[in-house]
Amino acid sequence: MTVEDGPATVLVVDDSRTKRYLLVSWLTRAGFAVLEAETGREALERVGTDGIELVVLDVRLPDMSGFEVCEQIKATQPALPVIHVSAHAVDVVDRAQGLTRGADAYLAEPIEPDELVATAHAVLRYFRARKRAELFAERLARLAETTVAVHAAPNFACLLEEAATGAAEIFRTPAAVVAETVDGDCLAGICPGLGASGSVVPWTVDDTGVPTGTTVRIDEPSDWGLLDWPADDRLAVAAARLREDRAPVYVVVPAGVHTPGMPVLVQLGQAVAAAVEAQRSYDEEHRIAVTLQRSLLPRRIPVIDGLDLAVRYEPASAQTEVGGDFYELVMLDGHLLMAIGDVAGHSLHAATVMAELRHAVRAYAVEGHQPGEILHRVNELMRRLLPDELATICVLLLDPVTGQVRMASAGHLPPLLAVDGRVDYLQHSAPLLGVRAARPPDLEFVVPPGATLVLYTDGLIERRDATIDEGLDALAAHAVDIGADLDAFCARLLRELAPSEIHDDVAVLALRRH
Repeated sequence: MTVEDGPATVLVVDDSRTKRYLLVSWLTRAGFAVLEAETGREALERVGTDGIELVVLDVRLPDMSGFEVCEQIKATQPALPVIHVSAHAVDVVDRAQGLTRGADAYLAEPIEPDELVATAHAVLRYFRARKRAELFAERLARLAETTVAVHAAPNFACLLEEAATGAAEIFRTPAAVVAETVDGDCLAGICPGLGASGSVVPWTVDDTGVPTGTTVRIDEPSDWGLLDWPADDRLAVAAARLREDRAPVYVVVPAGVHTPGMPVLVQLGQAVAAAVEAQRSYDEEHRIAVTLQRSLLPRRIPVIDGLDLAVRYEPASAQTEVGGDFYELVMLDGHLLMAIGDVAGHSLHAATVMAELRHAVRAYAVEGHQPGEILHRVNELMRRLLPDELATICVLLLDPVTGQVRMASAGHLPPLLAVDGRVDYLQHSAPLLGVRAARPPDLEFVVPPGATLVLYTDGLIERRDATIDEGLDALAAHAVDIGADLDAFCARLLRELAPSEIHDDVAVLALRRH
């Protein structure tokens, strides 16, 4: 919708050809675009279809009174100005009736051309000011909705799609939003127009000379060949740069749709830039956390005679905060130390707590302690140094020669033992790490030749549409037929049990004894 003050379109409604000719001539010479109608019914049809901004309406028409026509116009378009004109002598009652039933002015014979033109300009100034205010309020409401949507977007691509769709909704035009990811990839969210869906495409912009802050410039459509822009318009480009060391964010829409100063476009550019900067910071933190996680986990799986080992570890999806899942596989004094755990929370902090716990478990295991004592000491360490943290963990020491296992758990999900098609969960109920409470003795059992032991974190079996018990049942069903390749089995668990978009870290350890 164009908001420039161009020539107004006026509809003159009068059944007298002579009088209509005079009114049309005066208004045309004054610079108005003038249309004509002879009856009330014709006038109502034209008002609904021809973009009329002012109606000059005779009081007496052959099919209905001008008062009735005015009332019907105001019922559908309350802001549209109507000026009554009358060639007959009128009294105060007539004037009062016309104004009471919706007219904005009342002129009676003899009508002076200058008075008619001045009255038309006066009512149009109010009409256009009201339309601008209504348009501005509508755009601000849509701006608020778009700001919420871009800040709630789960990832960078969705953010650009929401921003472009929102810009198209605000200005009712094609729109594009261009921004650079934290990795330096420049992407554009584009939307062909009101009601259309947004999409993301690669696009490169020359940022030379763009200052910090928000600026607006006018570009040619050929500079932004992302969309089919209106052929008779140029483009308004808001460039918002919040930090000197970051690439700016661009919002691009046709220039003709803006009010003076382009305040809504400026605010939209700033809102999108703030959301982009938050997403960049989050993506950067997520990447650091994932890198930290991977660097602190075991670099390789030990090779042990008589055992097959397989591991799968998948960090949470990019749009989810990183978690604190960890595992350990290391040979100590002829025994295999297996551990798997999960620090409460999802953040870079959770990943650093995970690293401290993993190193503490290794240190106490190197000292020769059994699993229960290891967890007791780790728990005391947590309560002293990390009093606000909680974690679950399961620690096992296995003799590869005999298959004898000692296990202690701290609130972790029970390991699964599969033997000849039979599947059992090894329950060892105990409080979480970080809680002062009595702990049960270690659980002792044997992994017989041919059996498979599976340890896992809750990201494997927890789904929003299922209970924990249903997840455990699904895991047991998959473990009935593990197959010869443990690595393929672990991959199958992640593919078929974990959700397609992983919202929590997933760790799986599988051990088979020959």
